[in-house]
Amino acid sequence: MSNSAKVILITGGGSGMGREAARRFAAEGATVALFDVNAAGMAETVGTFDSIHSWTVDMTDFAAVCAAVRDVEEKHGPIDRLYNCAAIMPFGKLVEQDNAIIHKQMAINYGGLVNITQAVLPGMLERGHGDFVSFASMAGIIPMLLTGAYTATKFAVRAFTETLYHENLNSGIRFACVCPPAVATPLLQQGRDSAWPKMLEEQSEPIAPKVVIDAIESCLKKGKFFVYPTRDAKIGAIMRRLLPGLIWKQIHQVEGF
Repeated sequence: MSNSAKVILITGGGSGMGREAARRFAAEGATVALFDVNAAGMAETVGTFDSIHSWTVDMTDFAAVCAAVRDVEEKHGPIDRLYNCAAIMPFGKLVEQDNAIIHKQMAINYGGLVNITQAVLPGMLERGHGDFVSFASMAGIIPMLLTGAYTATKFAVRAFTETLYHENLNSGIRFACVCPPAVATPLLQQGRDSAWPKMLEEQSEPIAPKVVIDAIESCLKKGKFFVYPTRDAKIGAIMRRLLPGLIWKQIHQVEGF
């Protein structure tokens, strides 16, 4: 972790990637603020760490997000790093998936990013330093059958973060857009409980959150914007750019429709 990252804000800190990052950074000496609607989950994340603090926040509520950010900075100082991990991931065929669930995914996965960006980034820009880490996914690069609503949110996250990066070049802020394959977190269970694509069974075992965090740290140090934590993720991004039709052909063959 960068020595300058003394106060770290993590959205979606009640489980999964957010929990892994919070405990790691706290163990390295940082003060960590968690945002989530899952108060019980955040309490588990905090555990015995005195340096992890939690705020119950609905990421779709811009006023509430702004108020919580102000509270964090009043109590602990300026935010040096943002990890935006908050997301939901129910799958389903687009014409069959519940309409409200499709909109809810966009409100949390993309809208939450918009809200936390406008609440946190202006302060970083004013100070001229900070780390802005946004979690997209390989789903934001390679669409698949049965994942359309979730994939649309991650395409939006990727486009938003990439534009944000280019609008703020030479600002002193280090941006990273993280595009991992499946990660071994509770988020995957939401997909399994709804409509799990056969393509995901064909892929390698989900990677550990630690692998993702290590990749983020490496890319921040090297000034790399896109974070592909595995070799397969890098190859997938290249294949999507060069041979999208071939990828779709394989998807249809595997899914059977």
